[in-house]
Amino acid sequence: MNQLEFVKLHGNGNDFILIDELKGERIPTDEKSDAARLLCHRNFGIGGDGVLFLVPSEKADIGMRLFQPDGSEAEMCGNGIRCLAKHAWESGYVGESFSVETLAGVIPIQVRKDCNRFWARVEMGIPRFERSEIPAEGEGLFLRVPIHGFEVSAVNTGVPHAVIFVDDLDLPVEQIAPNIRHSPCFPDGANVNFVRLGNHLEVRTFERGVEAETLSCGTGSVAAAAVARRLGLVGDSIEVRTRGGPLRISFVGEKAFMEGPAVTVCRGVISDEMLQTLQ
Repeated sequence: MNQLEFVKLHGNGNDFILIDELKGERIPTDEKSDAARLLCHRNFGIGGDGVLFLVPSEKADIGMRLFQPDGSEAEMCGNGIRCLAKHAWESGYVGESFSVETLAGVIPIQVRKDCNRFWARVEMGIPRFERSEIPAEGEGLFLRVPIHGFEVSAVNTGVPHAVIFVDDLDLPVEQIAPNIRHSPCFPDGANVNFVRLGNHLEVRTFERGVEAETLSCGTGSVAAAAVARRLGLVGDSIEVRTRGGPLRISFVGEKAFMEGPAVTVCRGVISDEMLQTLQ
């Protein structure tokens, strides 16, 4: 393997290692899971909530694959796709409007610079509430279902999300969430969002695949807004505040949009010593 360059980026503190494979594969597909486990480790690797691979696409302008710290591949990631969009735009691969192929479908994106800060507006599609599309056990909608002492609603915003409204976000999230994340109600598991309602939404998210709370989750923010809107608690536009920063979630008809920043942290080269463990 030749010298392997990477870019570290974050979207509201949800951080990713990006490997550009647009002009050729750098890590073979059957090695990507193991590479993600190693590179995401915050002591023995670079550290991150996932590894983004920028890849060619026959269906869109560019493609995205995301491998998580546990080695699993995620269908979609709202903060991750903004990071990928930033790199692609600044590298001259795309213009200000383009599309990205993900396992959750083709995602249209618009990007801009405002006061020297990068922003991306991502078309997140129509949130799916039917249990078969989340997926969740049973039939019909998954709204206000009692699970482990909480009233849980669920929706798919690219990946499955459980949403729980609480009065106080001072909760031991990493103790509570795993029981819901692994509930038999969710055959593929679910991300778990605890949400406090006010003039805006405040969200804490435990992410499937990371198996921990992250500072921000884009698809989780959309899920929180979509469930709140479905229950008649908010209107068509709402600010969602995560521990890593705010996102603006809006709806046009039933289609959801997410707008937020992305930041490039650093660029580097993975050492030969580390590369030997990837081979």
